[in-house]
Amino acid sequence: MAGKKIRATDKHKPCVVNAGCDGYSLMGRIWVEGRAETFLGHGRVVLLERIKQYGSIAGAAKSLNMSYRHAWDLIASMNRQSKTPLVETAIGGRDGGGTKLTKKGERVFQSFKEFHRNFQLFLEGQSKILRFD
Repeated sequence: MAGKKIRATDKHKPCVVNAGCDGYSLMGRIWVEGRAETFLGHGRVVLLERIKQYGSIAGAAKSLNMSYRHAWDLIASMNRQSKTPLVETAIGGRDGGGTKLTKKGERVFQSFKEFHRNFQLFLEGQSKILRFD
């Protein structure tokens, strides 16, 4: 039986657990839908993580090979759908500009990361009972 492998990939590819049965893999993706559009998913969470890391939309977007405009659109979408913003920006000046997660942004980020870990564990558990022989 092949070893189990869990991998979280970009937003276009699902999480994969090698089920160990004849090369089949158990796959799944999770995201949170808002009323009219996606609110949160793996790609948006990675963007939030990079904003935390780099302190700027430009730096986060560059690290993801994403255009600044696309990153800004994703942030605007999340902020628009939330009762309070997840991300806030400060225009440059004496103290310089920057972008950071709000307290709510931090909570949403951590909550999704925990949910995603639980989803991976679910896939791993289900891969143990999946049999095609």
